[in-house]
Amino acid sequence: MTEPALLQATNVRKHFGEIEVLKGINLTVRQGQVVSLIGASGSGKTTFLRCVNLLEEHDGGEILLDGDPIGYRMVGETRKRLSETKISAQRARIGMVFQQFNLFPHLTAGQNVMLGLTKVQGKSAAEAKEIAEHWLGRVGLAERRDHYPYQLSGGQQQRVAIARAVAMQPRLLLFDEVTSALDPELVAEVLGVMQALAESGMTMLLVSHEMLFVREVSHHVLFLDQGRVAQEGKPSEVFDNPKNERLRSFLGRFHGIFSR
Repeated sequence: MTEPALLQATNVRKHFGEIEVLKGINLTVRQGQVVSLIGASGSGKTTFLRCVNLLEEHDGGEILLDGDPIGYRMVGETRKRLSETKISAQRARIGMVFQQFNLFPHLTAGQNVMLGLTKVQGKSAAEAKEIAEHWLGRVGLAERRDHYPYQLSGGQQQRVAIARAVAMQPRLLLFDEVTSALDPELVAEVLGVMQALAESGMTMLLVSHEMLFVREVSHHVLFLDQGRVAQEGKPSEVFDNPKNERLRSFLGRFHGIFSR
């Protein structure tokens, strides 16, 4: 039996002024799946993630999380924006890890993870500390919980950011090029954490240029080109049998690591 869709996007469109960045994106993410978006810079990948997390407002189409429209509801033929209270509740069900770590410099690693647990979820300091220590341990930073961001490497800071997002127990976790700001030798440690989360059953929607990683962890891959889904399918289908010329050209940038 097929799992129901956790995230369902239908004909999602987004304009910035006169430029249409998303031109009708359709996408399904089911519980426990890892779905990846690949494509050249400017193809709309990050914009789509930001629409899912309500950091951008899509202009058309519909995005459903657990069957509930994100950000809007339809009243007849008119889209009505939800109340800020309902939107905040929807945001709380979606975690996001960004290219930049976005840690508070005046807080320790543990305090960064605890903040959302106490301020958003209303947990006690003792409970939040226990959860933070658990997740910092899961990302290999138990001994760094009292360190400030400036005392951590880029890879360690990104792992704190991942722990912070996962500690909130989101239904869906979004990753936006989380290794792009890291030195090459630090990339593997972050990808290792993401792979462990995938293997634990975390539902993930990610944007990445780490093609070997995408191929290994993804259940489904979508290649975006100029705001449209140009090809999608299982990783083996997308990487081994690219039917789209733009996809073949895109994969050709990766030094022939994929057989075609």
